[in-house]
Amino acid sequence: MSQALETPIQPPSASFKSVAAMWHHRIESLPDGDAMYFKTDGEWETMSWRQAGLRSHAIANGLHAMGLQPEQRCCILATTSVDWILEDMGILCAGGATTTIYPSSTPEECEYIINDCEAVLVFCDTDAQTAKLLQIRERIPQVKHVVVSDGKSSKDGWIKTLAQVEAEGEAFAKESPDTYKQVVDAITPQRLATLIYTSGTTGKPKGVMLTHDAWIFESEAIDRMGMMTPADKQYLFLPLSHVFAKVMQIIFIRLGVPTAVDGNIDNLIENLGYVQPTWMGAVPRVFEKAYNKIVSRAKDAGGVKYSLFQWAVGIGREVSQMRQKQQEPAGMLKLKYQIADKLVFSKVKDTFGGKLRFLISGGAPLSVEIAEFFHACDILILEGYGLTESGAASCINHPEQFIFGTVGQPLPGVDVQIAEDGEILLKGRGIMRGYYGRPEATAESLSDDGWLHTGDIGTILETGHVKITDRKKELIVTAGGKNIAPAHFQNLLKARSLYVSQVLMHGDRRNYCVALVTINEETVGKWATDNGLTFRGYADLASRPEVKALIMEDVESINKGLPPYETVKQIHLCDEDWTVENGFLTPSFKVKRRIVEGANQDALDEFYEGTVHQI
Repeated sequence: MSQALETPIQPPSASFKSVAAMWHHRIESLPDGDAMYFKTDGEWETMSWRQAGLRSHAIANGLHAMGLQPEQRCCILATTSVDWILEDMGILCAGGATTTIYPSSTPEECEYIINDCEAVLVFCDTDAQTAKLLQIRERIPQVKHVVVSDGKSSKDGWIKTLAQVEAEGEAFAKESPDTYKQVVDAITPQRLATLIYTSGTTGKPKGVMLTHDAWIFESEAIDRMGMMTPADKQYLFLPLSHVFAKVMQIIFIRLGVPTAVDGNIDNLIENLGYVQPTWMGAVPRVFEKAYNKIVSRAKDAGGVKYSLFQWAVGIGREVSQMRQKQQEPAGMLKLKYQIADKLVFSKVKDTFGGKLRFLISGGAPLSVEIAEFFHACDILILEGYGLTESGAASCINHPEQFIFGTVGQPLPGVDVQIAEDGEILLKGRGIMRGYYGRPEATAESLSDDGWLHTGDIGTILETGHVKITDRKKELIVTAGGKNIAPAHFQNLLKARSLYVSQVLMHGDRRNYCVALVTINEETVGKWATDNGLTFRGYADLASRPEVKALIMEDVESINKGLPPYETVKQIHLCDEDWTVENGFLTPSFKVKRRIVEGANQDALDEFYEGTVHQI
């Protein structure tokens, strides 16, 4: 091992032996406090901790009535909502284990996960989701029932409504009043709590087994960092089928942070204005889109307004540089910053509700330029790091000790080592028990002494902050033997070009690098209209040489700051954007490199005609 970092302060022994015990503690300590806010018919409502506890209790007893056994898997196929959280807590309190399925999953993808984890029950939110399961019913024979929260039951009883299950649970509690407590008390720290399937950028998804103790550890470690308190308010919109959102759920239970829950991203801006959260987690794609909209609108305003915007951001960057050194502006700079805040930054902050203390970015690398832009606007984005296999949160920047371009310092109790080949290794109580039913894959990722091989390449700074440079499997080795981390160029182009949506750098074993690019249809479309260019939709825009030349200007600008072997010589504009729906992105918005390259292989090969392909 070339570098190692062991956190100096180890957390005490687990405060709770299960998530169920932690859930009950929160309910008992704040029975009448606000737990969650949610929308019903467009109107916001409040649920107290007592109300949440009563419903999860009824769900758990409903599962007992259906015969759920310890560690049996129950899938949740639904959009993020309060019901999702209550179902999860009901499953855990009944001694079962929750398996998450993205709501965007196809019937075939659902079938794979349901059968692989051997689920006996599936929770859904709508009739559209139950329809998927009806298509594959004969191929998932072990599923006893489907439970739908906002849909219809079936005549044969295979599909039940959540209300039915809760009613059955209340009846079961009267007949067997001691069962609930006996089951909860029997849950041990190493009992399986959650199965989360990896996104599957390569090969079939694998089920990551996370124990009750893994979640207790995550909540304890974040609590000890002192970043959030019950006085805060969280907005949770990320898919709870992803480990990032799941740790946000565990945090608000541990800390008692009132949380607005709404997985409908179409209403994000409107909801943020109403909820006014003090912190929120999001993936870089959300910040990239917000950045593009903010800058595009400023440019569209033109004239004096755009000049004012540029001046304000310039002042903000000066203040940002000081604050990164833990200094505060004074004198004339302080006055200018106050003016910039009043005229420009306050409007940017209002986009997020106006009361943010910070945002947390995770799930993928965040561009330094985007982090610095928002910090200039007085919005602090703290990048964190973790894998599904490590319970999401392994490192995070702290509001009082952050370094942009890093993923922060390890959480208390997380050990980090850098292997000789640069791979980041993690160790701690939050690490997975293994991959479900895959001992060989588990042995490849987990060493005998408990170190998780992350597949990420990085280093540890003198401050203890961890810096990630790329994925081990995605490093490009050119025909000339140069190693290139494609994420660097990809993030630069997405940050600097208002006209780019997605980027994939290509060049492994090639003589030089090129890039596959998708366009931002909104900004490119406006540019085309302003320049008298008529077009018919996305594909037509992407085919225009004028658009390619426009984006190449940004590419050339970036190339000037790169070593020759890292520059991108040519780009190909793809005829459709990459989305989850068309199969080019994982549900967590990671680009499926092999699929994207395969779909554009002819264009890539054409770039290298006449050159020798190195094997």
